[in-house]
Amino acid sequence: MDAPDHILVVDDDRQLLDLLAQYLQASGYRVSTAANAAQTRAVLASARIDLIVLDLMLPGEDGLSLCRDLRGRGSVATPILMLTARSEEADRIVGLEMGADDYLSKPFATRELLARIRAVLRRTRMLPPNLQPVQQARVLHFGDWQLDTTARHLLDAQGTLVALTGGEYRLLRVLLDHPQRVLNRDQLLNLTQGRDADPFDRSIDLLISRLRQRLRDDSREPRYIKTVRHEGYVFCAEVQAGSPL
Repeated sequence: MDAPDHILVVDDDRQLLDLLAQYLQASGYRVSTAANAAQTRAVLASARIDLIVLDLMLPGEDGLSLCRDLRGRGSVATPILMLTARSEEADRIVGLEMGADDYLSKPFATRELLARIRAVLRRTRMLPPNLQPVQQARVLHFGDWQLDTTARHLLDAQGTLVALTGGEYRLLRVLLDHPQRVLNRDQLLNLTQGRDADPFDRSIDLLISRLRQRLRDDSREPRYIKTVRHEGYVFCAEVQAGSPL
């Protein structure tokens, strides 16, 4: 019999924390709780967590900062569902840019939270085994570039730092993790944002375009990211793991 998925719920509202823990346990999950960033890191260091339910408004270090730090430390494979009392579109976008996989505004129904958790876990596991996130070396070299996956720094041949948004970094990391492999839009959305594409979703195409600009890659004669008509995109350069140059 498979072990139940382990959910970490992070919220400084003790009453809500206890309520969610009881509800998720009754729904068949193993649940750990944390009230702040320090407790969150302690749980992650001591247990395997399958999904994090993370409140945006935490005392001290907030959820956005914690989410960004977890992604920067290489915790890419753990899905994050962000909770917040804010409902503005800008907050949702910032949360996704920091690395959250989904977003739910308070107040919410517990059944909706459960449905979101199941959907994120299902999307993560629907990926073929050869596309599951893998832990990579600290620095990845390709062409005239190197990506420091710990500091999340992209450096050109002269050592100049090129700034990346959270979305651009995650997309580049996915492409570097799976070179010479055609990835379609659904797979790229699942790997970078934990969601499915709809027929009119062009967000991946826009991110690809922005990433090509960062890499100074000509889409007509690409050195790094090639478009495969009717299929998706492929990272066509050789990728080597190693130490900083």
